[in-house]
Amino acid sequence: QVQLVESGGGLVQAGGSLRLSCVVSGTSFSIYNMGWYRQAPGKQRESVATITTGGRTNYADSVKGRFTISRDNAKNTVYLQMNSLKPEDTAVYYCNAPSNILYWAWGQGTQVIVSS
Repeated sequence: QVQLVESGGGLVQAGGSLRLSCVVSGTSFSIYNMGWYRQAPGKQRESVATITTGGRTNYADSVKGRFTISRDNAKNTVYLQMNSLKPEDTAVYYCNAPSNILYWAWGQGTQVIVSS
């Protein structure tokens, strides 16, 4: 059974930084494109960033230039470096594989709160 465990969230002031981590177990991590998603209160979950097996990245316009997604296949881990955080980045952040969202259960997520 695939498990996704996110960590690294917290409370930070606007302009600050956080680094999120997601450890994936129970599957061959390296063969999947991975992504970070977020869900703010009262809003639908949205894609934030994706990274292919080859390391190609893509970002939502709202985070482009501020967030960086990366992966370490040896550690079965995908990261999200978040800089220049804004209050509108406040959300619960999750990781998953874009092709497996319907099959892999979402983890508990990690809460990010950005104060103004």
